[in-house]
Amino acid sequence: MFGYSSAHASPSSGTNKFQGYASQQTRPGSHRWKNAKKGLQFTVMTVGCPGLGRTTFINTLCEKQVLPSVEIGNPETAHEVQPMTFKPYNVEMEEDGIKISFTVIDTPGFGNGINNEEHFKQIVHYLETRYEETLAEETRIKRNPKFKDNRVHALLYFITPTGHGLRELDIKLMKRVGNRVNVIPIVAKSDSLTVDELNAFKKRVMEDIDNFRIPIYNFPYDAEEDDEETVEENRELRQLLPFAIVGSEEELVDQEGSVVRVRTYPWGRVEVDNTEHCDFARLRFMLLNSHLSDLKEITHDILYENYRTEKLSDENAGESGIPVEAQ
Repeated sequence: MFGYSSAHASPSSGTNKFQGYASQQTRPGSHRWKNAKKGLQFTVMTVGCPGLGRTTFINTLCEKQVLPSVEIGNPETAHEVQPMTFKPYNVEMEEDGIKISFTVIDTPGFGNGINNEEHFKQIVHYLETRYEETLAEETRIKRNPKFKDNRVHALLYFITPTGHGLRELDIKLMKRVGNRVNVIPIVAKSDSLTVDELNAFKKRVMEDIDNFRIPIYNFPYDAEEDDEETVEENRELRQLLPFAIVGSEEELVDQEGSVVRVRTYPWGRVEVDNTEHCDFARLRFMLLNSHLSDLKEITHDILYENYRTEKLSDENAGESGIPVEAQ
């Protein structure tokens, strides 16, 4: 699988930590997080075509209503293409006693047009602007002690569950942003596929990611340097890609008295936090617990460093009057 290489993989408490997971329970796991007492800043961007449940997913992820419900638009203006916008939402969270200043950036309007090239450019520009802010702060003689790191640590890309593999839109977007952010592909509304259809679709998606050499966050590890527990966990999570997601804000009390988040259908129900029904619990645990540090470290040590090198090289070439291509 094509992806980043890193020796900064986070440890886990074993593959069985996902079994019996419920959003209201205390999540197990060990950490190597620094500065835990003063909390962590963590930023995620969600990108996907309209109608894939991003709003519901974000509210489910944060375990409260962060984004308002999507209102049905005026039929008379439904044909009008709405521009893509960036909408950040800040949530103060706590996971295993660790305070997290969590920012999720939604991108309503993405994929609305026939030609979405401008959307690709806007997302890349947004990511690079955050890097530019950090670079400017680093080069200051006197730094601002209250400077907030607004770099995006992960981009969750919502894949339409067509059953046929990646679309051209998916390929182009992920390739364009893959060298600027940790891309994590997810299958939206995965309960619209049968178990066999979902497994086949996941396989096709990963084959497309390999064939088109799309850089994604594929849970890198070093078999020689990392402990067996870390290697085993990352192998397990890598095999789940792309994560199959179901979101819901509907809650029921089961026979044991536990609150369960579900989607109810005439034929039965899908439990959001049940690992036998979807991968939501494992994705949430990975994002906000076991791999949060790794995502931040890869952002700073690899992605940002690559941007910084490119930027400074271009500036030096410009000052010397030598074209970058000629160097």
